[in-house]
Amino acid sequence: MKVIPLKKFGQNYLIDKNIINKIIEEIAPARTDRIVEIGPGTGALTFPLSREVDHLYAVELDRRVIETLSSEIPNLTLFNEDFITADLRKLNPSGEKLRIVGNIPYNITSPILFKVLEERDIISDTVLMTQYEVAKRLSAKKDTKDYGILSVILNAIAEIKFCFKISPNVFHPRPNVDSALIHLFLNKDASHIRDFALFIKIVKAAFGNRRKTLKNSFSHSIFADAQIQQFPVDLTLRAENLSTEDFVGLSNYLYDKGYRGLQ
Repeated sequence: MKVIPLKKFGQNYLIDKNIINKIIEEIAPARTDRIVEIGPGTGALTFPLSREVDHLYAVELDRRVIETLSSEIPNLTLFNEDFITADLRKLNPSGEKLRIVGNIPYNITSPILFKVLEERDIISDTVLMTQYEVAKRLSAKKDTKDYGILSVILNAIAEIKFCFKISPNVFHPRPNVDSALIHLFLNKDASHIRDFALFIKIVKAAFGNRRKTLKNSFSHSIFADAQIQQFPVDLTLRAENLSTEDFVGLSNYLYDKGYRGLQ
């Protein structure tokens, strides 16, 4: 299928069969898996995936590829919509867990990951190609410069695997950055987090100015009136010095004080 990649969709088509095979190996699809591909494009992953599963689902915003993919892959159900606003629950009517995969547009990596977070109760894992620098941040450990908001939040619910780095030469057009494959296993019990939305707000507030101390960051956040001097962490530290469990303790402390994530 010959389709001109569009910059407005952040399209860089994967063209290297060796990398495609490595991605399929990492996904390790089973016949009955309910896999949802984000942005199949010209079908670099879609065609080989469709041969491994009984039925494949995909969400694609670009109308130009819909007819060809639908006609050439009989066991594909394709939705012409934006993954970020798509209703994923219509894909698991019997409660089956979904597996999310894709070579995603790098400019919307964070919204896609937050979508996965929001739908984590119906998703078992996700295999995504991202910008290399983003992949490093997602898998970063505390006390490092790459450690940040998504590192903390994802670590609360997922095992994060950095799979491998990918050269720009395997795409058309060639991007200006390196890429990497990540695999998130949404297998951690987060029931000890009393309000997950509040937890996210706490993490975002702490990293609001990562060069400042926690005391400074919280003093200039929505938690400024929360008697921060009583917080159960050392406020002279920076956000990058706290573990995920430290942030969980902070959010549970504020929950007990009457704060709620959706206020």
